[in-house]
Amino acid sequence: MTSLLDSFLIRAALAGIGVAIAAAPLGCFVVWRRMAYFGDATAHAAILGVALSLAFSTSIFAGALVAALVMALTVSALSGRGYAMDTLLGVLAHSALAFGLVAVSFLSGVRIDLMAYLFGDILAVSQTDLAVIWGGTALVLALLWWRWSALLLSSLNQDLAYAAGLNPRREQMVLTVALALVVAVAIKVVGVLLIAALLIIPAATARPFATTPERMGMIAAALGTISSVGGLVLSYHFDTPTGPSIVCVAAVLFTLSSIGSALRHRVARQI
Repeated sequence: MTSLLDSFLIRAALAGIGVAIAAAPLGCFVVWRRMAYFGDATAHAAILGVALSLAFSTSIFAGALVAALVMALTVSALSGRGYAMDTLLGVLAHSALAFGLVAVSFLSGVRIDLMAYLFGDILAVSQTDLAVIWGGTALVLALLWWRWSALLLSSLNQDLAYAAGLNPRREQMVLTVALALVVAVAIKVVGVLLIAALLIIPAATARPFATTPERMGMIAAALGTISSVGGLVLSYHFDTPTGPSIVCVAAVLFTLSSIGSALRHRVARQI
């Protein structure tokens, strides 16, 4: 019994670490580009992908990935067409979530734990899920390693990117694909409602203490890992939902980071 308990906890911890490592560097770009709503819209679309996957008896990962990718491409295509970006993202995000929830209600004969997809069910991660999560993480990291300099330059200054012979719109598409991959692998761990939080909070927490973009990504990955493992431990000991517990730990770290940064600046001014 003890070995079985250890086994599912280890799988859960490995799943959380995998998602944290994938989300951290991507979350840095989300913060730099101020794409928080973009992450939300992409994540919310995943629930529609889950419903379609169950309806057609296909892979949940594939359905979530396709739905997230379609949403991200739709947002990119519609941007600058007469609507403010935050308005467009708000409309698409909530519409996708609503249509997804309605679609799930029409699935007769299919037992589905909706809360698991909304808030995650990391304790139910199987070995297959673990392989999918780490496979997706490897793809995201490879994609970002390949295009890191181009993505960074496009994020900092599009004019400089053009001058260097880069196409910022193409780099945006690379980021879009990576974001869809993270959404698809993270849905089992934190659920569609909390994916954006795992993207943004560790990156925002790392920002005051990073002197380079690369260091910010590494610090964010470490903070995301601490949040995942810490949330899992809290969930196990206090019987709380694991996905929200992970985000709560991340939020506490962000608060401590903000306080520490403010105190450091105050001391620096006094000196």
